[in-house]
Amino acid sequence: MSSIIHNITIDCSDAYAIAQFWSKVTGAPLADDDFPGDPEAMVKLPDGPPLLFIQVPESKQVKNRMHLCLEPSALRETEVERMLELGATVIDDQRKPDGTGWVVFADPEGNEFCVLRSAAERAATS
Repeated sequence: MSSIIHNITIDCSDAYAIAQFWSKVTGAPLADDDFPGDPEAMVKLPDGPPLLFIQVPESKQVKNRMHLCLEPSALRETEVERMLELGATVIDDQRKPDGTGWVVFADPEGNEFCVLRSAAERAATS
């Protein structure tokens, strides 16, 4: 017997707004029945479980115990710039002179996530 991951849930203060941010990050749509002010909103990823954002009364207090790591289809540097344009904030830069590493961001509500190198960048340095 085993289980599958049905969805990945992220607590937030404005479910619809943060789901819109992640919709832009992933290029995946929100569920058809999600609207501003809804206490829950879902980003329907093309592969894997959807991201479910649930409104909670308390704000984020400490570092996430779990976070998403994004592998861009383009160059990492291009994706880093795109994340900044979407409203993410760099909280830790782990890029190395040899091209390895990652960048840790916070989304508009402070949830951490990383941008890794693309598959092409990894293949070029392996």
